Amino acid sequence: MEKVVNATYLHSVFNGKRVFVTGHTGFKGSWLIQILHWLGAEVKGYSLAPEKTNDLYNLIDGDKLCYSSKIADLTDLHKLQGEIVRFEPHFVFHLAAQSLVRRSYDMPVHTFMINTQGTAHVLDAIRILPHPCVAVMVTTDKVYENPERGTAFKEDDKLGGYDPYSASKAAAEIIIESYTRSFFHPAHYDYHQKAVASVRAGNVIGGGDFADDRIIPDIVRALDFGETVGLRNPKSVRPWQHVLEPLGAYLFLAAKMSEDKISYSSAFNFGPDPDDTVTVEDLTKIFLERFGGGDYKITAQETAPHEAKLLLLDSSKAERLLGWKPQLDATTAIRWTADWYADKEHDAHTKCMRQIVNYFGVIEV
Repeated sequence: MEKVVNATYLHSVFNGKRVFVTGHTGFKGSWLIQILHWLGAEVKGYSLAPEKTNDLYNLIDGDKLCYSSKIADLTDLHKLQGEIVRFEPHFVFHLAAQSLVRRSYDMPVHTFMINTQGTAHVLDAIRILPHPCVAVMVTTDKVYENPERGTAFKEDDKLGGYDPYSASKAAAEIIIESYTRSFFHPAHYDYHQKAVASVRAGNVIGGGDFADDRIIPDIVRALDFGETVGLRNPKSVRPWQHVLEPLGAYLFLAAKMSEDKISYSSAFNFGPDPDDTVTVEDLTKIFLERFGGGDYKITAQETAPHEAKLLLLDSSKAERLLGWKPQLDATTAIRWTADWYADKEHDAHTKCMRQIVNYFGVIEV
């Protein structure tokens, strides 16, 4: 079956185009710039520096994949505006964020500043661009008010957020909608020439993630030190998806927006099938089996900060309007991730590119 999100189509859209990526030094950003470089795009990144020496951006020598890499803060409006306006991007992908739930409890004000003010700064920079631009603003599946009733969220469901991270991302969605209505309304595209969409994806997994307080990196660290894997919330259900799933969706949406500037300027969920549910404990079992060993134990803490136990997305809008569907089920996504970490023979960039080509197919020109 032909891939809907395929390399040849994306290459025809992004080859030779200028693409501005915020958060390019992060986990998802590092995968994204590898894809864009492969597609022939001219990439400029804007982000804080990687936090650790073994962050994926460092492992893939990310600077060499970018036309320019600017290490700077989203809260610096004038610097951000200058970098975007001078680059004159055809596309903007806004990924930069404080993205950790548990860290948001320790740094709530910082989380709100980055995720709300930072989003407004990106949108305001796009607003003053004097030429056409397509922008994909990345938020999260956690933007919805979640009573944990087992129903999958649709794009028009109520926004909310228990923890500061979720609330800050819900607020970012409101900011995006406000800018869209006020400055980028699809009905007035001929005047402003900006197409803007927000995208909400699930919990991504994939090779090269070494962040704190995320399940796969926690498993890998335990295995590296010969320790037993500790699980805080073993029965929690997440919409697990390989990092290439949402990134492919973002690129595909942006490509469609470049062709039709009006029809796709809205919010989209990009999640796995709601029936494809895997608990944290099941994920751990699948990963350890594929990796080749290891053990785990339950370490639930009564005083641990609140985290949602059940979270599902309804992606029927993306399927209906874009023809997009996930290509990898949760088990395959976990196995691909385990394969990346288990491969000790190849460098990080080679391992990523092998999975990128496997996912998107080869570029035929």
